[in-house]
Amino acid sequence: MYSRQEASQLRQEFWTSFGQYMMPVLSDEGEKVNWLNYKTGVKDIRFRMAAENKKASISIELTHKDAGVQQLYFEQFMELRKIMENILKEPWTWQLHFHENGKTISRIFKEHANVSVFKKEDWPSLISFFKPRIVALDEFWSNVKYSFEALR
Repeated sequence: MYSRQEASQLRQEFWTSFGQYMMPVLSDEGEKVNWLNYKTGVKDIRFRMAAENKKASISIELTHKDAGVQQLYFEQFMELRKIMENILKEPWTWQLHFHENGKTISRIFKEHANVSVFKKEDWPSLISFFKPRIVALDEFWSNVKYSFEALR
């Protein structure tokens, strides 16, 4: 078991390594991008990668405070589901309105089980999980982001 400080240090080391690994990868539009803190340009839509003790996940999170607006975002993604799955080459899990840390959010996500950010031998598997999916999300987003402008 790791102390809180050791766990934090391992997490930071993993994300720093992943960030350095992804640094030469350009966005779909040919620009440099901060893959760890991906900017969608829409305040309440974010791409999130998480690595924990027993699993990893990548998600599109919808965080608008108004549940009705959040649902409109979710429904817009539903309209684009076929495009998304064609680019990602796999189905993802869809969750409308669940509670996390006292907030209502919706998300579309993919999980990778039986891996740990605390085991360096799992890092290649984590990188192999995150890299193609965040790159594919970027490609998807560059194709569909304009369809969200009317909802802002």
